[in-house]
Parts: sequence; C-alpha cells; structure tokens
Amino acid sequence: MTTRVRGRRGAATIVLATAVTLATVAGATATAAGSRSPGSPGSLDGVWRTDGYGTVVSVDQDGRRLRSYETTAAGCLPGDMDASRPHADGPFRQQGEAPVTLTAAGPGRARMGQADDAGHRTLRRIAALPAACRDPHPAQDPRAVFDTFWQTYAENYPFFAARGIDWQAVRDRYRPRVTARTTPDELFAVLQQMIEPLHDGHTYLKNGTGDDFTKLYAGHRADTATPTRESIARIDKAVAHAVGVPLRSWAQGAVSYADLPDGTGYLRITRFEGYTKDGTYEADSAELDRALDAVFTPERTASLRGLILDLRFNGGGSDRLGLRVAERLTDRPYTAYLKHARNGPQNPGSFTPAEPVPVAPHRGGPVWTGQVAVLTGRLTISAGETTTQALMGRTPAPVRIGENTQGSFSDVLGRHLPNGWTFGLPNEEFVDARDGRTTYDIRGIAPDVATPVFTEEELASGRDSALMEATRRLGQPRKGRCRTRGVSGGSSRPVRGAGNCASYHDTPAFEVLGAAPRTPEAVRRLQAVGGRSHSSPRP
Repeated sequence: MTTRVRGRRGAATIVLATAVTLATVAGATATAAGSRSPGSPGSLDGVWRTDGYGTVVSVDQDGRRLRSYETTAAGCLPGDMDASRPHADGPFRQQGEAPVTLTAAGPGRARMGQADDAGHRTLRRIAALPAACRDPHPAQDPRAVFDTFWQTYAENYPFFAARGIDWQAVRDRYRPRVTARTTPDELFAVLQQMIEPLHDGHTYLKNGTGDDFTKLYAGHRADTATPTRESIARIDKAVAHAVGVPLRSWAQGAVSYADLPDGTGYLRITRFEGYTKDGTYEADSAELDRALDAVFTPERTASLRGLILDLRFNGGGSDRLGLRVAERLTDRPYTAYLKHARNGPQNPGSFTPAEPVPVAPHRGGPVWTGQVAVLTGRLTISAGETTTQALMGRTPAPVRIGENTQGSFSDVLGRHLPNGWTFGLPNEEFVDARDGRTTYDIRGIAPDVATPVFTEEELASGRDSALMEATRRLGQPRKGRCRTRGVSGGSSRPVRGAGNCASYHDTPAFEVLGAAPRTPEAVRRLQAVGGRSHSSPRP
C-alpha cells in the first residue's frame, strides 16, 4: 500500500511539506468492499500481488482481515496494513488510517482503493504467500538493510534518468562501505548520501517508525528553502495584509476565505489534511465540505466577478480532498489527470495502465463556473500540485499566476527496513489528461503569468505581485452578451460574475490590496455591482 509520512502522504516533501503544513497530522490509507465465503466464486480470501507498488496482500478470516507485505528481489517484510471488518463485506478499517475497499474485478483479479486517495490498485491472485514473507527472522545486519533499501529504489523509483542518476553506479560506490560491523550512524549516513543527489521532496529516511525516531532525512529541491516557523508567520502576515479585509477560517486555519472589495472571491488553502482534531479522512472531508458550503452560496456564486484560489503555500495531503475543491468549480464532468505507477522491476520505463481520475460536479449545492485564477509557487507541493493539475482540464481554464510548483506529485510509497527503520519514495506519475503524455515531475507546473512569490523583496515591501495580477486579470471585462447558466440545479439566469457581462465592470476600478474604497459613494457603487467593501463584509 502506499503510505505517507504524516501518517501517510507525507504531505509532500516530507520535511519541507511538514514545515509548510506546520505539524499537520494525518490519516492513511485506503478503501473496501465485498468478499464472499472462502472457496465460493469471487471469494477474496487468499493472497494477491499488486501491479506496481511491490506489495503482496493477504485476505483471511472469511474476508474479514487484510494484511500487506513489502516485497523486492532482496526479500519480504510485513507492511503497515493490518485492517479488519466485522463482516465479509464493507470497508476494512485500521486505527489512524482511512477505510480500504477491496472488490472482485474478474477471474483472479481484484481492485483495491483508498478513501483519501485518487485511483486504485489492481491485484492479481497468486498461489501462496512468498516464502520470504513467511520468514519470522529476516536478516537484519547492515548489508541486508542496504540491499533492501537499494533494491526498493531500483524496482520502484521512476525518475533516475530524469534526474541524471545511475543507480547501479550508486550501489557500486556505496555497497563496499557497508559490512557486518557498520554502526547504525554510519549506515544511516550511507543511505542518506545515496538519495541526497535526487533532491526529491518525496524521499525520506527515519531510524525508527511513526514518531519513534531520533534521525530523519527528507529530500527537497536545491532551490527551495525549508520554511521555518518565523518565515511561515511572515508569509501569513503578508497575505493578510495584501488581502486587506478579514479572512474567515475553517479546518483549523487551513482553509480561509474573503470577499475582496472589488467583488472578487479569495480562497486560500494551505494543506489538504489535518483539518480536524480527529485527524481521520472522513472528519477532514466533512470539515472541508462545511467550509466550501459556506463559501459557495447561491448569493455569492451569482455575484462574484471571479475567484482567486491561493495554493502558493500548500504542503499537500490527500489528493481526494483536492478533487473535492475542483468539484465545486465545474458544472460538467471531466478528467483531472491520469495516474500510473512504475511496474517493471527491470524496466524503469514500464508502468501500470494509466487510470483516468475524474472530476464530477458537486451536486449538493451551487458551483462556481466563472473565471478562476490559481496562485502557485515552489511551496505548492504534492496534493497542492495535483489540485492545480486537476483544474487544468476545467472550462474555462484557470489562469495560473506565480511560480512553478515544487514538482512532487506521486504518493509516497512507505517501506520498512529489516532493522526497524522506515523510508519512503515516489513510484507514480500524474499524467496530463489533455495529451496523455505530459508529466510535471521535477520541473513542476509552470504559471501562465510569472510573478515573484514570497521573495524577500516582496515581503519587505509589503507587495504581493501574484495577488495584484490576479485581481487585475479577473477584473478585465469580456466582450459579448451575458451568458446564462443554472445555479445549484435551479433555473438558468443571467450571470454577472466571471467577467461575462461588460456592464458589470462599468464602474470605476478600485485598488484592492490594502486600499479598499472608503467613501460612502464608492461603497454604494461597489455594492450595486455585487461587490463588497471592507466596511460591508458578507455574513
């Protein structure tokens, strides 16, 4: 199973994203359903191997228990998953993890999904648990640890060529340095040195499990500084100043919104996890829905002139929560992206069949289908990036403003080492659905309009070029008649938002950032076209 470091998704660039999300916690794993009595047609009891992911899962106790094993040519170790359910159908559950569903998908095949993740795993039945998985005492000396670590990367990591790394040469260089007498500190240093040159935000190594460790290495881009508490506070202060009006917050501060004085909506999301003290995917999902219900009201979706979605400081989390945001921004279904995993231990270019990941319009209330500006930067990481990618297929397409995103899209494949240490690496690609070929790993998704993002100069001057550019672009009128659309499933009516009606903008322009109109006449003119000033906030 794909596991992540914050619990599971390592909110992206493990240390980097952990700093971005500032102690974000998290949930876990998967989805589930359907087993029949052992021996019956379609029974899920038995042993299964995943396509890709280097994982074997066993189902026993009449379909009520699900366990995972991590396999490579170097051996087999128990995985993190040990989930159960009270009956032979319904989701498997494990404390601290999201529900897992397992369904039959034809003779000798099954399909496993994760509630907080996008896509599924294909499983194929095998005769029995591999012998190495049944060994209660696998070798634990430093050489066995090295071999498991190197082999896992060799069989699963997709980006050696793109990063210019000869992984066999890495083994040839470092394997002779490890002996039966290598100390834990020496071994940790060797393993860290092996993956440091990858500069990959979805790689990590811990000398323990969970929160029980004393050493942690997490990869990150060479051109991205790890945020500190001080820099995070400085960014938050700068954003609040630039917005210029109070922000209403939900999800323990991770989701915030304001109506800008010019009638533009500003939605900021800083992570896709850790929305509740409960920390489960179900609780986080409900909290996100509560926030989005409050933002996308019938009144607001009928009057906004445009929406700014600020993901510049987003450490990632659940891709599925990111898709829930995309669902509020469309009235027609489309494909967010294609997802596949490396699936050739000897062939880095072999992948599982690409699975389309859909965006389905939200059906429980209004959606916003007008203009959207998405703000991105180097601290747009992981699920922040997959959300950005999911919106690229939207109509009308958003305008992206800021800097390239981080370039870390894959889930983190969490693994164990024979000595009790844990590590993680990416093994997937998220493919552009529009051409079925393009990926954005390493380089990130580029903006349509490049601006500085949280630079020292911008922070010192109190300037937010990306936000200013977004409000300027969303304020440009479009030629033609007002178009109509249904709101919240009701009857169609003229829409003034999204720059669709030139008359909507037949009022003096206002400076947005820190300069809301203050005169009574300015306030009246702004309210007349559906906007709000600092002195007349929405409820």
